[in-house]
Amino acid sequence: MSVTVIVVLVVLALLLVYGVSIYNRLVALKNRYRNAFAQIEVQLKRRYDLIPNLVETARAYMAHERDTLTAVTEARNAALSGLEAAAARPGEPGAMAELAGAEGALGAALGRLNVVMEAYPDLKASDNMRQLSETLTSTENRVAFARQAYNDAVMQYNTYRQSFPPVLLAGPLGHREDAALLEFDDSAEIQAAPSVRF
Repeated sequence: MSVTVIVVLVVLALLLVYGVSIYNRLVALKNRYRNAFAQIEVQLKRRYDLIPNLVETARAYMAHERDTLTAVTEARNAALSGLEAAAARPGEPGAMAELAGAEGALGAALGRLNVVMEAYPDLKASDNMRQLSETLTSTENRVAFARQAYNDAVMQYNTYRQSFPPVLLAGPLGHREDAALLEFDDSAEIQAAPSVRF
């Protein structure tokens, strides 16, 4: 074998090893954001499991507010369907948009429930309702942390996939699209500084 053939073989081997390392890194980053979405899924399912208990507790006090309670239940069911669709395709833009929309509707329904609950002091004073509300708030915080971890993992994946030279190999290696961030309707509220009034 001539030196030229050996050099060409070594260069080809190095290119192959480099291509394999790019592929492995893309797979690792994709698995990381999928795992991060699984954490969101766990917290959202916990939240969805708490909502029927909240509605049942409120129903005993709020006999005249059936429409509000029904809206919360329907929004919860829609959000659960959105979560199942997103869990089947984590990172896919349409699935993430569907989940974000369903979560926005659920948040609005829960907000209306909280406003209505203000008119029922006995309900607010109920130990069961207070405990459910605290658990729901804690779960909301966990969802926010899990969503941030997911979005961070998506950004790492997208940044690596779009950088050079991985961008040349990402499409042919099965990584054709960027993963979608999960942004709920409260993104603007989260970004805004809290206002304090005395």
